[in-house]
Amino acid sequence: MTYRNKTRRSWLKLSILIVLALVVAACGNDDDAPEAMEPPATVAPATEAPATEAGGDEPEATAAPVDLGSIEVGHYFGSDLGQQAIIDINQTFGMGEVSISPIEHEAFKDQILVALAGGEPPDVFSYWAGARTASVQGNGHLQPITAAFDGADVWNNFPQALVDAGIYDGEPYLLPFGFHYVAFFYNPQVMADAGVTEMPTTWDELIAAADQIAASGAKPFALGSMNRWPAQFWFDFLMLRTAGPDYRAQLMSGEASYEDPEVTAVLERWKELVDAGYFVDDANAYTWTDAADAVANGEAAMTLMGTWITGYWDGNGLVPVDDYDFFNFPVIDPAVENAALGPIDGWVVTAAAANPEGSFALLEHYASPENQLDWAIGQGALPPNSNADTSQLNPVMQKALGEVEVADSYSFNYDLATPPAVAEFGLDMFQAFMDNPAGYADLQADTQSAAAEAFAG
Repeated sequence: MTYRNKTRRSWLKLSILIVLALVVAACGNDDDAPEAMEPPATVAPATEAPATEAGGDEPEATAAPVDLGSIEVGHYFGSDLGQQAIIDINQTFGMGEVSISPIEHEAFKDQILVALAGGEPPDVFSYWAGARTASVQGNGHLQPITAAFDGADVWNNFPQALVDAGIYDGEPYLLPFGFHYVAFFYNPQVMADAGVTEMPTTWDELIAAADQIAASGAKPFALGSMNRWPAQFWFDFLMLRTAGPDYRAQLMSGEASYEDPEVTAVLERWKELVDAGYFVDDANAYTWTDAADAVANGEAAMTLMGTWITGYWDGNGLVPVDDYDFFNFPVIDPAVENAALGPIDGWVVTAAAANPEGSFALLEHYASPENQLDWAIGQGALPPNSNADTSQLNPVMQKALGEVEVADSYSFNYDLATPPAVAEFGLDMFQAFMDNPAGYADLQADTQSAAAEAFAG
């Protein structure tokens, strides 16, 4: 079989043209424009000539390194968070030429869909397990990666829940690369200054701690919902801790309604927190990193966020345990199971991949315990491969892994648990709620109408 050795760029060009058109249509509103994509980087396979000792015999013939040709990779790790780690991991792949195209996280969501629709996407791209992968797989844009699962023995080396996360229609389509755990990440000094010495395990304890923190002059909760998705974790956990995972799954699939009393109860409880002044003001004006900074500098005590925040804080010189720690979202109803929440990042191979064999080999490379550990440390994630030496994770991340292991279940966050078209309406609802919690009934009605239409197709 012959593979293309030149790298295809049409998927990037098409995406860039569409993004530029959107920017022009925005009449010069630079605040809404996505960050510029970085130029693709090429990583050539490493080769080393055998050394010959002076006066010695000629070295024995060795097999030529396997070269599976060029593999084009697109991913959304385009910020400082994890970008160097993926460059380093690709650098150690010695079986082909890896051409990397990093794209800013939010811009990637649209650009990859444009590339898939245009017919010339990259061979391999990063994606989120759950409804997003199910959507592109259901549209015929992906091919099974059984060869990679078999080659890396994912079946036996990964926890069953993460193996299942890569299976769609009975076949593997996504290789888990890193997974995350959402919890309350907090500043220990702010907690201590407020007199909070024991972290809350129940809802009443959380409210009591919030009152103490507010009395000390800090905000209890930092939230930066400018990009909508950070607000989803509040909806997710309030739903999981009250109505439970089974009802939430029904809501995510369209079997339940956004006007159900279970949803109303979630929004009313959330509204009580906003009305009490527990959140930073104007949450929609800030990003998740702004919220992380507010916790780090002591303006706020905690933020409900995923473990990737540890990678951000580590990069800023914060020390685990001393400068930050976490606690699980508290129990609201003891009769409801303890569900862990978070996304799973993985890799998929497109149906139109020019080099499937090289792509599968690259996925096996990504599946190794060493590479998964390097990625976990570099990005602030947890490694799916059970053979990874997790003793090398920092103490906070080791504790997070332990929390996931003892959880009764593991759920994807909202925008990965419901179809992308529906998720757009829900994310809009959460952001609008933070601007006007009193209008939640209208938001429920509007979201249900839009979701029902989207589910109807």
